[in-house]
Amino acid sequence: MKRFVVGIVAAAGLLSLARTATAQVKTFDVQMKTETATVESIEAASRTVTLKKPDGTFVTVVAGPDIKRFAEIKVGDKVNARYYENVVMRLKRAGEPDVDTATKATTPAEAVLPGGTKAKQRTITAVITNIDMNTPSITFTGPQNWKYTSMVQDKANLAKVKVGDKVDITWTEAVLVSLEPGK
Repeated sequence: MKRFVVGIVAAAGLLSLARTATAQVKTFDVQMKTETATVESIEAASRTVTLKKPDGTFVTVVAGPDIKRFAEIKVGDKVNARYYENVVMRLKRAGEPDVDTATKATTPAEAVLPGGTKAKQRTITAVITNIDMNTPSITFTGPQNWKYTSMVQDKANLAKVKVGDKVDITWTEAVLVSLEPGK
């Protein structure tokens, strides 16, 4: 269902780390977006659902095998999805081991109608590879050729870190989906 809401996800701003004797954690504003749509068609064999959004556009999603109550979804049902995104960054202490972990889970709703929560979390260690005080921006590199550059709103924060510093970045995403019966 993530593709259902991917267009409404706001990118989290990056970097507001302070250099101290102990690692400091920065949690960015939690992003919560809500989207609704109506089930227009269902292809049971491929587990594909076509949804019509309020603006008249259509989106097609595939319900994976972890969606246990797929057969209960009906044409005309209203889908309510709330998407949550959070980013936490932590400046690493010297000598701390690097991390690269990913977890995900699906929790079915205990309601009468199908629904549930699908969540994933990824934590990586990234290295600051560039700081541009003029723009201002910062570039990180991480495992598997991951690279990310972001504008920084508070230029003073860039003075608190240096190229070569390591940070642990944790992304948490979840989508909570509920259905209401069609009319």
